[in-house]
Amino acid sequence: MAIKTGTGGTAPVGLPQLRRLAVAIGLGAALVMAGRAQAAVEPLEGVAPGTIVISTSQRRLYLMGQNGPEASWPVAVGKPGKQWFGWARVDGKFVRPAWSPPDSVLRDNPRLPPVIAGGSPSNPMGAAALTLDREEIAIHGTNRPNSIGTWASYGCIRMHNQDIVELYSRVRVGTPVLMTR
Repeated sequence: MAIKTGTGGTAPVGLPQLRRLAVAIGLGAALVMAGRAQAAVEPLEGVAPGTIVISTSQRRLYLMGQNGPEASWPVAVGKPGKQWFGWARVDGKFVRPAWSPPDSVLRDNPRLPPVIAGGSPSNPMGAAALTLDREEIAIHGTNRPNSIGTWASYGCIRMHNQDIVELYSRVRVGTPVLMTR
């Protein structure tokens, strides 16, 4: 699968909303680690329930609920210089997708084949993928679980395969995604 390209979505969010988001994500992470993810966290203006929020600095993905984060998973994020920030939307859902390395990956790894079949142990997309409406970006599983919790990708968000399968089942095409620092 060649990851779709797009123009990238935007939404009006100012500095005060981003500060509240950062505070809520920090509180949400503490609550998740304490096993109390359902505890009350102030809802965030501009971040609707069902929104996926990714914290690059925490290397965590949050699925927002009515009262703050309702679920949280560790992720691998883009390497410095390969990161993106802002809003996007899920524009596709794929189970065991084939993968065509984008030009930026092929420049660094010219020996990669043009397509790696879905389900292959060498396929970096893992068990499932949520493509985003940003150029060649997805939230996906991985064949390198030891990379989770690091800065490892070319901009994609990597999750453990069991985690992407759970997230895949909980979101739809059109789900908003916010990438924060």
